[in-house]
Amino acid sequence: MLKWKEYRANVKKRVGDLGKAAPEVVKGYSALATSGDKAVHLDGKTRELIALAVAVTTRCDGCIASHVEAAVKFGATKEEISEALGVAIALNAGAALVYSARVIDCFDEMSAGA
Repeated sequence: MLKWKEYRANVKKRVGDLGKAAPEVVKGYSALATSGDKAVHLDGKTRELIALAVAVTTRCDGCIASHVEAAVKFGATKEEISEALGVAIALNAGAALVYSARVIDCFDEMSAGA
């Protein structure tokens, strides 16, 4: 397993390095990342729980470290995070099922008349 605090610090440093080399890229990302701070319909904890589910489905360790840190600051509990992760697990299984059907569809088309 990762040493998450150390990993998070390393990611921040490397993103800082990227920001020096390509400041507009990081500036654009920051604008997207902080846009939720102005949201009025979802509170911060809810946004972070959603972000964690998405982080799992996109397999982004940096996102996990960042959004766990933020979720803790917003008072999220392990149980709340676990329920959000249950949604991610269900969606990943559902996506695998749907894409498995696509594989069969592709096979049927490719093998027709072969």
